Amino acid sequence: MIKNYTPEQAFQKLKQYCAYQERSHYEAKEKLYSFGLHKTEVETLLSKLIEEDYLNEERYAILFSGGHFRSKKWGRIKINATLQQKKVSSFNIKKGLKVIDEADYRKCLLQLASTKWSSIKSEQWISRMAKTTNYLLQKGYESNLIQDAIAQIRSKEK
Repeated sequence: MIKNYTPEQAFQKLKQYCAYQERSHYEAKEKLYSFGLHKTEVETLLSKLIEEDYLNEERYAILFSGGHFRSKKWGRIKINATLQQKKVSSFNIKKGLKVIDEADYRKCLLQLASTKWSSIKSEQWISRMAKTTNYLLQKGYESNLIQDAIAQIRSKEK
């Protein structure tokens, strides 16, 4: 249900919306449209929010990337795809992905792979490898890194 707000009411609402949590420009724009505003009003309010630093796409990409890697253990591919869905610019996506430390990334991948590998008991190694690979691909990790991690796990087992 669309509730109609005046531009000033919508601006106040959106300031609260953006202050509560970092938002992408796309999310803020969709929220303004849900308030029943027209394109010119939406564009004006968006520029006001950017000027007052309630909206910052670079900051959003950095916080999103770091947060989803640390809390949800997402890989770069999944983070990249999600940010693209939220219509974040590729420049800001690259900046956000640079926040993820390479050593931490590989350590996290190895930990996820080890946990998944050990949870699949009484299966042939080829089946374990396929299930572990699929799991890590769904998490958004790169296939070459997944192969390296599985090779490390297998070499420890021998």
